[in-house]
Order: sequence, then C-alpha cells, then structure tokens
Amino acid sequence: MPMAAADIVEAITTALPGAEVEMRDLAGDNDHWAAKVTAPQFAGKSRVQQHKMVYEALGGRMGGELHALQLTTQAPT
Repeated sequence: MPMAAADIVEAITTALPGAEVEMRDLAGDNDHWAAKVTAPQFAGKSRVQQHKMVYEALGGRMGGELHALQLTTQAPT
C-alpha cells in the first residue's frame, strides 16, 4: 500500500520540528513523490547530510511502503 503524502509530511515534521514540507505527486498514483523540505536543522549541513536526515525520519519505509521520493532540501534563508 502506498504511503500517503500526509504520512510522509508527518514523519518528516516529527523528526525535524519546524520543517516545512511541500509534496507533489509525480505520477498521479500516490506512490511516486517529490518533496521539498526546508528545515532549520539543515543549516551548515551538506546536501548529502540533509538527505540522510530526511531518510532517517522516514525510517525503513523507503523502498517499501514509500516507493519513490524525489528529494530537494534546503535550510531556511
């Protein structure tokens, strides 16, 4: 069963308080998502570190319940 956008946002914002998450359904199937995550915790971190923080927030759901996630991350400006 695909992971709903609201569940993705909840997982990220729970792990990264203050994060803003914008979701977009890439294929219209609720299974291929694009997420733009802006979080204060990303300040001073490399893009790889930022992505790892998001993947950690999603736990073991990547590749299973969450099939595909195109990820863009940034610290607030």
